[in-house]
Amino acid sequence: MKLVINTCFGGFELSPVALARYAELKQFNIMNRNDPCLVQVVEELGEAANTECSKLEIVEIPDGINWSINNYDGKESVESFYRTI
Repeated sequence: MKLVINTCFGGFELSPVALARYAELKQFNIMNRNDPCLVQVVEELGEAANTECSKLEIVEIPDGINWSINNYDGKESVESFYRTI
């Protein structure tokens, strides 16, 4: 599974051109980080998807893993959770 995170301080944000492309693909404004259309927009636009305060990167994690995004002053990382038996 692919998902998009921000790898610099400032916070997750798409550039206007990335937002327009995402809206074109999705037809609505709710944005899940592992949404295939969001991943496609960031792959297609590369650096043009970033803003002054964001540097977006696609990370891959195994399917079926529970995950969350950890945010420290806008800079994000992915945390995974494993089931304890």
